[in-house]
Amino acid sequence: MNLFRKKPIDVLLKEAGGKGSSLKKELGAFDLTMLGIGAIIGTGIFVLTGVAAAEHAGPALVLSFILSGLACVFAALCYAEFASTVPVSGSAYTYSYAAFGELIAWILGWDLILEYGVAASAVAAGWSGYFQGLLAGFGFELPKALTSAYDPAKGTLIDVPAIFIVLLITFLLTRGVKKSARFNSIMVIIKVTVVILFLAVGVWYVKPDNWTPFMPFGFSGVATGAATVFFAYIGFDAVSTAAEEVRNPQRSMPIGIIASLLICTALYIAVSLVLTGIVPYDQLNVKNPVAFALNYIDQDWVAGFISLGAIAGITTVLLVMMYGQTRLFYAISRDGLLPKVFSNVSPVRQVPFVNTWLTGVLVAFFAGIVPLNKLAELTNIGTLFAFITVSIGIMILRKTQPNLKRAFKTPLVPLVPLLAVVFCGYLVLQLPAMTWIGFVSWLLIGLVIYFVYGRKHSTLNGQVHANEKVS
Repeated sequence: MNLFRKKPIDVLLKEAGGKGSSLKKELGAFDLTMLGIGAIIGTGIFVLTGVAAAEHAGPALVLSFILSGLACVFAALCYAEFASTVPVSGSAYTYSYAAFGELIAWILGWDLILEYGVAASAVAAGWSGYFQGLLAGFGFELPKALTSAYDPAKGTLIDVPAIFIVLLITFLLTRGVKKSARFNSIMVIIKVTVVILFLAVGVWYVKPDNWTPFMPFGFSGVATGAATVFFAYIGFDAVSTAAEEVRNPQRSMPIGIIASLLICTALYIAVSLVLTGIVPYDQLNVKNPVAFALNYIDQDWVAGFISLGAIAGITTVLLVMMYGQTRLFYAISRDGLLPKVFSNVSPVRQVPFVNTWLTGVLVAFFAGIVPLNKLAELTNIGTLFAFITVSIGIMILRKTQPNLKRAFKTPLVPLVPLLAVVFCGYLVLQLPAMTWIGFVSWLLIGLVIYFVYGRKHSTLNGQVHANEKVS
């Protein structure tokens, strides 16, 4: 049994274009850019900015965003080459199958399942909090037991709003990728407008004195802040999961990945500067720092719009994360490493219908029942691991398949991939030991599943046996 058997790129492309199991190609560069912004701007800008500033970076939060952004830009250039060369569902999992072989691909796929699943559940819980805050503004409150995940100390039993939004997004995803993309674009326009409104109002209340001391916790604080806000950037790799549903992936994939990342990085830098300029950094350790800053300067009317924008923003993050999860399950199942039910495609909507509902039920369960306060850190380590693997994969394929047709080429190879590995590796080392323990435990569970089920049912394994019989 060859654990590192690779899937040839021509086979991957043939599967993606095959009849019966192929997904409908309806997306363009604009849709992909909106998907990227939809996944990136949300929890990071509306929640994590305050915690990172108050506890780690201070006014140097802007440097934390730049550091995280650099790690992502280098990785994004590597993703863009893979996504335009191998426009197949599965993102980093599929790329690893071609570059490293089956075992590494499975490990990375299992890692991405953690990334998307935990992120979606955590984001749904965050959406619930903002939604309940909006309801409270109209004088309506849910019974305490229905407001959050199970916690006897707080008297909560189940998070009904979180379950509601997950099931609603699941229903939307089953209606077809174009309808989902259209809804996402509307939500993105709303939240970007709200962010620009915050900048337009807040910039007039900036006090440069609040930026002093600029780096109160030293550079180590900036680095820890970068690892914390990295959660804000994880969405751009979800764009690559859409590759199989793009009309002209060779052109559109690089545009969608790089444009969405650059737009969001610029917005993050601007928001962090204005935020720490309005409010002293040590007062920003709140759940809604952007709305808090507007209340701080008595601009309550804008703060209401911020809450609306936060709900729109978090909704799109949830949409793209769940979309990425379903396409990941689809790709792994098509390779035989997971049961075939995950790769069955609806002949009417041309979406993995059963897979989408199974994903929705699982995410709703974890969002509604299980407290996820610390699990979000697992999303960061999972994403960084994926970025490092993809960047190394670019260097390997340049050596092993130099004549491969590449619509987009990562510039300055091997420098850019090496920089991605260095930046992402540095951020990984800033994460706490418990996060590493949880991550390694998850990977060990994945290895058990692979050796018990995946290795035996792999389509490559079936092809090997078929060839043996012929010979």
